[in-house]
Amino acid sequence: MIDCNRPLASPTLVVTASDGTPVPANASLDPAGRETRVREIFAPYHALIAKALDDRRDATRPTLLVTLHSFTPAMGGTARPWHCGVLYHRDTRLAHALRDALQAEGDLVVGDNQPYAVSDSSDYAVPVHGEARALPHVELEIRMGPDCRRDGPAAVGATAGPAAALAGAALPRSLSRK
Repeated sequence: MIDCNRPLASPTLVVTASDGTPVPANASLDPAGRETRVREIFAPYHALIAKALDDRRDATRPTLLVTLHSFTPAMGGTARPWHCGVLYHRDTRLAHALRDALQAEGDLVVGDNQPYAVSDSSDYAVPVHGEARALPHVELEIRMGPDCRRDGPAAVGATAGPAAALAGAALPRSLSRK
């Protein structure tokens, strides 16, 4: 459909193929169809995030931003050995604290800015909702199982819950690292 974690100018906002697999619903999408997806999916999604963050700011509630994404076990024929990846851009405090906490669990292979790295041209949530607001933030990537439709929810649940707890625990430590 549309990748809500891509800037509007990104060529990967609406892809016609992913790792060689065609995306039929995108193959013949015209500019009007693309704009409809931006208006009906992308814009409301980010407006809700912005409102939630604004409401927390206005209520003076401490806030951190954790974005959750998934990745496949292989891409372009290359295996991706990580169970999860901790991604960041300019501010590494929360990301490095979370990475260290996940690695300390002992049974996870944790990617440091792997399998992707955050940038202004490839990402939306961290630069716009995290960095621009000066919020502690991290992007957490979870590797899906061989059958993403079957293993996806379980894989996310098995990793995201403990990761969220670790992110909360890592926050005080991360903020003391200026």
